[in-house]
Amino acid sequence: MGIDVEKARADTPGCARVAHLNNAGAALPPAPVIEAVAEHFALETTIGGYEAAEQNADAVEHFYGAVAGLIGARADEIAYVENATRAWDMAFYAIPFAEGDRILTTTSEYSSNAIAYQQVAAAKGARVEVIPDDANGTLALDALEAELAKGGVRLVSLNHIPTYNGLVNPVAEVGRLCREHGVLYLLDACQSVGHLALDVAEIGCDMLSATGRKYLRGPRGTGFLYVRREIVRTLEPPFLDLTAAEWKAPDGFEIRDDARRFETWERYVAGQIGLAAAADYASALGIAAIEERVTGLAASLRRMLAGRPGVTVLDRGEHPSGIVTFTVDGHAPEAVKAAARARDVNVSVAQPRTHGYDPHGLDAAVRASVHYYNTEEDLERLLAALP
Repeated sequence: MGIDVEKARADTPGCARVAHLNNAGAALPPAPVIEAVAEHFALETTIGGYEAAEQNADAVEHFYGAVAGLIGARADEIAYVENATRAWDMAFYAIPFAEGDRILTTTSEYSSNAIAYQQVAAAKGARVEVIPDDANGTLALDALEAELAKGGVRLVSLNHIPTYNGLVNPVAEVGRLCREHGVLYLLDACQSVGHLALDVAEIGCDMLSATGRKYLRGPRGTGFLYVRREIVRTLEPPFLDLTAAEWKAPDGFEIRDDARRFETWERYVAGQIGLAAAADYASALGIAAIEERVTGLAASLRRMLAGRPGVTVLDRGEHPSGIVTFTVDGHAPEAVKAAARARDVNVSVAQPRTHGYDPHGLDAAVRASVHYYNTEEDLERLLAALP
C-alpha cells in the first residue's frame, strides 16, 4: 500500500501554509504528535509537572516499545535522549578508548562527530582514520575491509545519510565487516530514521543515534539511542544520575544493565510522549511505503533541477536519499533560500566544507529535502522560485 498523501497533508497543518522542503532540518509534525505534546503540557500546567508525569506514566513508557518496533530493536535497548547529538555523544564517550586505538570513519562525517573523534584522540592517544569513497561517493567497502584486517580498530563510526549530499552509505555491508572482525559499530541515523526502512539486526550496528525532529516528524528537543543488549554492560556512560544508576549508600553505586543507563531523570516528558506518537504514526503508514514515496519524490526533483539551465545537482551515491543538494549559477545559496522563502517554499543551505573530511566539498549549496506529505506541486513551486 502506498501513502495516502491527501490524508497525510490533512494531518499536517503546516501544509496549508508552506511547501516545506526542509525535512532534513526539521519536518512538519502531524496532528497526533501536536496533540500529544499539547495535551501533556496542558496537563502539567493544571495539575503540576510531576503529577502529570505520574498520570501519563503509561504513555511515557510506551515510547520504548514504539521506537524499538520502528527499528527492529527490543524495548530495553532504547534510551530516551534530548537530541541526536547527545545520544551519539553518550554512546561514543562510553567506549573505553586506549592509546593506539583506531577510529575509522567516512569522508562525509558530521562535524560534531569529527570534533568528538579529535578530542578523544588527543586525550587517549587514539587515531582517527578516514576511509576513502568509492566511485559513487559512498564509503569504499574494500578499503574498509583492508583497514579492519590490519587490526587495532576499536570503532567504526559513520553516518547512514550525510547531511548534505544525498548519498546513502552501505550500512549493512559495513555491519557485516565489523562483525567479522569483532569491531564496535556506531551508526549516526539522524537523517535516516523515519526516512528509510531500518532494522538494526540486519544492519549489524552496536549503537545507533537518532533525532525526533527530522524525518520522524517528532518534537524538537527529542531523540533516542539504541544500544545492543549484548554490549550494553561494556559501556560506561560519561555521566550518571539516579535514573542511570542506583546509589549504594554511602559510597557506592550500581549502573542499570539496560540502555536506560544512558538516560537522565530530568527530561522533556511531553516530548517523549510526542516522539512515541511520531513513531506510532510512521509505523502505521509503513516505513517501506515512506521510503518509496520520499526517494521517488527526490528523484523527480533531481530530474526537474537537472533540466533547468544553470542548475547543478550535487548528489552522490548509487541510490540517493530524499536529500537533494544543488547550486544555481550566479546566485549564492543563501540568496536562493531567501527567494524561495519569499514564496513560502522552505529549503536550507548546507555547508559541505564544514561537514566532513572531504577537501573538495563546496562552501555552500542549497539543500531541498522532501517528505511523503510533499507533492509534485511543491517541487514545481521550488522551481518557480529559483532566481
